[in-house]
Amino acid sequence: MNDSSSATPPRLLGTIHGPADVKALTPAQLPQLAQEIRDELIAVTAKNGGHIGPNLGVVELTLALHRVFSTPEDQLVFDVAHQGYVHKLLTGRGGEFFRKLRSTGGASGFLCRAESPHDSFGAGHAGTALSAALGMATARDLHGSSEHVVAICGDAAFTCGITLEALNNVVSSTKRLIVILNDNEWSIAKNVGAISRYLNRLSTNSTYNKLHHDVEAFFKSFPAGVEMNRVYHKWKRETKDFFVESSLFEKFGLRYIGPVDGHNLDALVKNLEFAKHCDVPVLVHVLTKKGKGLEAAVNSPEKFHGASPFDPVTGESRKSAPGTPPNYQDVFGHALVRFAKADPNIVGITGAMPSGTGLSHLAAEVPRQFFDVGIAEEHAVLFAAGLATKGIKPVCAIYSTFLQRAYDPIIHDVALQNLPVTFCMDRAGLSPNDGPTHHGLFDLAYLRCVPNATVMQPRDEDELVDMLHTGLNLGSPAFIRYPRGAGLGVKIKDAPALLPIGHAEVLREGSNIMIWALGPMIQDALALAARLETEENLSVGVVNARFVKPLDRTLLLSHAACIPLLVTMEDHVITGGFGSAVLEVLQEADCPVALERIGWPDKFIEHGSNVETLRAAYGLAPDDIYRRILGRWRNLSTERVEADV
Repeated sequence: MNDSSSATPPRLLGTIHGPADVKALTPAQLPQLAQEIRDELIAVTAKNGGHIGPNLGVVELTLALHRVFSTPEDQLVFDVAHQGYVHKLLTGRGGEFFRKLRSTGGASGFLCRAESPHDSFGAGHAGTALSAALGMATARDLHGSSEHVVAICGDAAFTCGITLEALNNVVSSTKRLIVILNDNEWSIAKNVGAISRYLNRLSTNSTYNKLHHDVEAFFKSFPAGVEMNRVYHKWKRETKDFFVESSLFEKFGLRYIGPVDGHNLDALVKNLEFAKHCDVPVLVHVLTKKGKGLEAAVNSPEKFHGASPFDPVTGESRKSAPGTPPNYQDVFGHALVRFAKADPNIVGITGAMPSGTGLSHLAAEVPRQFFDVGIAEEHAVLFAAGLATKGIKPVCAIYSTFLQRAYDPIIHDVALQNLPVTFCMDRAGLSPNDGPTHHGLFDLAYLRCVPNATVMQPRDEDELVDMLHTGLNLGSPAFIRYPRGAGLGVKIKDAPALLPIGHAEVLREGSNIMIWALGPMIQDALALAARLETEENLSVGVVNARFVKPLDRTLLLSHAACIPLLVTMEDHVITGGFGSAVLEVLQEADCPVALERIGWPDKFIEHGSNVETLRAAYGLAPDDIYRRILGRWRNLSTERVEADV
């Protein structure tokens, strides 16, 4: 006879097709479901990469949210949403769709309104949830409806100015809002600043927590517990914290609950149910462990915040193929260390991204010249501007897509005053697995129009070092954009060169077609030129543009005067980018030369398995570009023949 008591219970995750299935489970079944979710998260991200640490930390919290609230009627607004994988699994996006996470045809790595009605708000940048949720709650009040709105914010979100601005407006905008403070002491790197220290004191101060617990328990012990709890808060306000000090959040008018063990489902459900019935804005402070369930992620939370594929047993990253060149971010980081050691006035600034930008090398070797300001890009740029007024040479290393958040300080505080700040913009171009919130496809357009800005892009690692050296010695704002991932394997010179500002570099001469290319598109341009020569007997030249602002007008106009077809190639949207800059120069010179501009369309580009897949989807694969250039040349030749006739 089989011993049924020792049989493995049937799997639960496959039976979850929506939040109603989560609610139908018994409390005793939830720990099993939580473990199955963790197993699925580890298996999928080990293969595809992804934000494994944040998601492992919110398994119980997300289960509790779906037990207490009912999406999509109730709105759950996840800050950044890199902790949204569990939410996806519980809202009908499991199975093969989830197993293709961050790949073509699979689930997005972030929340997306177009992907599911359960995703009430999309995001890929930190600090957005509280403002968005407050807007939703206020709209609900205006409509007179009764749904719940819940903002799920990591503790690092409270280093964002946007979140603090929203916090200041909560009580003046709504009387019903629930804020979850998911406190795991980490953003991507270890949290920094006064807010982080305050939350640590709040979560560990036994006297504060015991007093709050005892006083609340006294009031809740009366038969009308909820009503007496309201009396307690009124009493507490009127005694002006004489007996029990208020939290910072209560000073902003939010009812504070916590800290709550973020891995205790029973405690989470009870506190969320209580918050659900509060008639004032409420903040539930939840303590979670980033990476819980994967020892390697717990021990290395920064590495496993957004991990590349890894061994699910050991946690070791999948090794790159032998001979793979270093990533551009590390080339930049090592070069900055070299320059900073030689000049104590050079400093590096990051917004919570020391590893992602390569500034971790500076932090390790020259810590006095390294500053992590947290997720606060506006402050990072203004901070750099202030440093620059005192003879310091600040280098702001911020992803292209994140630098968008600091656009006003770039114009108002750096460029207007012509201050010598160097901006190193990683992830320019596609960040394929992460999708539209992380693609750096707009920087040329938003920087080209800024006076005093010098904007450049290197063709390889050696030129990146030259550009960093050039920017540091320019004496005015410099912007250097470069792609995600490995370089070309080009050897870096012992002594960097100062590049002549606004001068392009001719890599290959041509008399029929001249391709002006930028950054990673240069290798494609060289290959296309060789192919057009071999297959079509065309003389095709290639220019490494290097500078988008100022553009090499002299060289460009000399080409326009004698070459029938010019082509521009850029890893950027076609609207307002490098090709637009070339077009403007030609128009201003009243030059009628034919111009073919090649770049990304005026669309938000979705996530995909890799750059090649996405380029093929938008007609930017090498074969597509070849046919496009050849077709334009043939049309142009036909027009010239007809004109001669």
